[in-house]
Amino acid sequence: MRADINSLWPTLFITLALASSSAAISFYWWSRKSKSNSNGYEGRIQELEAALKAAVENCSAERQGRIRAQRALREALNQPHCGEAESKLLKAYPMAQIGVVKSCFSTRNGTPRQPLLVPLARASLIFDLTRVPQASLEGLEGYSHCWLIYVFHLNTNLDKLWKKPSQSKFKAKVRVPRLKGEKIGVFATRSPHRPCPIGLTVAKVEAVHGRTVLLSGVDLVDGTPILDIKPYLPYCDSIQGATVPDWVKMDDILAVASISFSEDFSSSLADCWAMVEKKSLYFSPDEFLGLIKQVLSWDIRSVAQRSHPHNALRKTDYCSGEEDDTVVRSSVREEDFEHGHEPQSLSFHDVIYHLVLEGLDVSYRIDSIGNVLVEKVSLGCGMQNVDKNIL
Repeated sequence: MRADINSLWPTLFITLALASSSAAISFYWWSRKSKSNSNGYEGRIQELEAALKAAVENCSAERQGRIRAQRALREALNQPHCGEAESKLLKAYPMAQIGVVKSCFSTRNGTPRQPLLVPLARASLIFDLTRVPQASLEGLEGYSHCWLIYVFHLNTNLDKLWKKPSQSKFKAKVRVPRLKGEKIGVFATRSPHRPCPIGLTVAKVEAVHGRTVLLSGVDLVDGTPILDIKPYLPYCDSIQGATVPDWVKMDDILAVASISFSEDFSSSLADCWAMVEKKSLYFSPDEFLGLIKQVLSWDIRSVAQRSHPHNALRKTDYCSGEEDDTVVRSSVREEDFEHGHEPQSLSFHDVIYHLVLEGLDVSYRIDSIGNVLVEKVSLGCGMQNVDKNIL
């Protein structure tokens, strides 16, 4: 038995030796293959990194090339030999409205001269989704106020201003109501009649619904084109210690003494409200009445109308779409002007002013010391032929 076991040792030893050699050889080839694969992956990564770096450099070079080309084009167009058509290309910028305002102010007359003076003044800013994706409004609801950059689209000299600037008759100075009609440089005011008719205003953000932003405290007329909207940032937009001229602070000059309503006003408002309530920005006649009070708490007439209210008769015709849309009617005969006769003086009952809000014509009178009497509300020109059933 022992002799048999002894005879097996050489065989067992040889088998173990062969197994060890085979394992060693397998480990060697596996290690060599793994190392080869690792070197292949590292090489591939290096190739991709090099390609990415080259693409970034090419992109940067292309951008710098475009900038150089644009700069060279501007310099070439600025040369004296440049034609008028080419010069216009230089002076024109690719700006177009991104939205439009649906405002409670149907005409320029009565639209506040500054924002936030009439807290109940509401508007909807509706964006053009073909130019502005709805996602661009995400987060705006987190701000209490926003800046709006817009176009004074109802200025009467826009066509000449853009097509024939030399014939636009731009005035360097304008009359300021707070200065009782004295003139001052246009850039020291916020007059809408500017070399470039762009306006800047601030409004309260009430809500954001889809492509529509609901605003309040606006000083924008219905149909105003919007070029841009930016959030109001108190830490940089509100400047501590900022100063203004004394005449800017004189609010009492434009404030009226009192506002009262005639006996027929409530019934006329109720009749008209039934026609407009479905499309109104206001929820009740009482809320609309509050808007009227806030608007008329400031004297919305021009300096000339306050001094000579009958002069407006020579320029205005209600619903005519003439240049001056401040609506005034009077019992004084226009024939007096044709024969060169100046009316003596107009009393509290001689002149009727008209304020158009949401298509409703609000007629009122104001005396020489600033007492306002609101007479009635009637359907405005654009609402007279509107069927109640389609509102």
